[in-house]
Amino acid sequence: MTRLERLRIAVRYTFAFGQGHLSAFLSSLSMLGLVLAISLLIIVLSVMNGFDKEMRERILSLVPHITVYSATTIDNEAKVVELIERHPSVEQVTPFAQFDALVTRGTDIETVRGIGLDTSEAGAFASLAAYLDEQGAANFHQQENGLILGAGVAQHLGVNVGERLNLIVPGTGSGGEMGPARFETVQLSAILNTGTELDQTIALVHLALASELAGLNGRVSGFRVSTNRLFDVQRIAWELQEILPPGFYSTNWMLTHGNLYAAIQLSRDMVSILLFSIIAVAAFNVVSSLVLVVLDKQGNIAILRTLGATGPDIAWIFVLQGAMIGLVGVVLGSVLGALGSLAVPGLVSGLEQLLGMQFLNTDVYPVSFLPVDLLAKDILTVGGIALGMCVVAAIYPARRAAGMAPAMILNQDR
Repeated sequence: MTRLERLRIAVRYTFAFGQGHLSAFLSSLSMLGLVLAISLLIIVLSVMNGFDKEMRERILSLVPHITVYSATTIDNEAKVVELIERHPSVEQVTPFAQFDALVTRGTDIETVRGIGLDTSEAGAFASLAAYLDEQGAANFHQQENGLILGAGVAQHLGVNVGERLNLIVPGTGSGGEMGPARFETVQLSAILNTGTELDQTIALVHLALASELAGLNGRVSGFRVSTNRLFDVQRIAWELQEILPPGFYSTNWMLTHGNLYAAIQLSRDMVSILLFSIIAVAAFNVVSSLVLVVLDKQGNIAILRTLGATGPDIAWIFVLQGAMIGLVGVVLGSVLGALGSLAVPGLVSGLEQLLGMQFLNTDVYPVSFLPVDLLAKDILTVGGIALGMCVVAAIYPARRAAGMAPAMILNQDR
């Protein structure tokens, strides 16, 4: 029996072509199970990849990779910046002043983490530019008492750009001593809408104002450091502390956001294992379907054997059938999964508008939208594993079909 003849018989057993054969019906059920399992896995992986991507590219572009503080007053700011910039993995160093404050508007009060940045510093606002409108950014640069407020805080207060707000800062000095609270009236220049948890806490002001509010008298709280080795920040932080004078210490994004990133990775791995088990169940369904096909086609198998087909010929027919079931399931499942992944954000947004509620809120989740990142390697990995499972699943029914005795089968049919 030639390879073309084996393929022709396998195709006939797999696809009904309008004849309604039991073998084609069972094959269709197996394909359907594979399509659903593969498409679901690709959609879920794309969503988890989206959270991972937003964590790396959005959140970690807004928060400092490493933050350097000093236990004492920083008097030699320029020298410290120069020492930090000597490290080969450091890309940018930005001085900042930090304070905790209450923002009030009438009787409405919200807590914020105030950050003061130098607007004349190159790149200080580069990561924020994408989330500010041009007019708002220009207003902030022109107004010495300007304030950029996170969208979540602004929403809770019900304020709009141009309104005047009050900042109340606890009275602590640079040495930690207590003092009278500080009050400052500021004007809302812009609203920062990053779609992340930062929108619920952040308040940006000019560095000079932040230094006064923090009781630093023109000095800075520390330095925000960006690196080109995102997942090596712990080592870089230790190396920076070794070259800095005594009294300096540091934190990094792995201490502040590392648990969230690890949770995303763990959830992705656990969901992948769970959904790969669903594909394994679908592959097991291929085994049961092909066993039933072998029983249904045992008369045909006996006739083929009497016409000269060998046991390996019969085995190859059913291996090819299992491969075709897997191939069709993988192709349709991959296409459906890719289309579903691209459609999920729009569907979720439509449901939110229809139901008048927000499924993801930065009060709880790291981002306020459903991110999706469809990767070709995920489609290829899922499709390759599913196809391999189907081919392996077809081996047992194929060997059973090859081992059938044609004389006994034909005798039973008499």
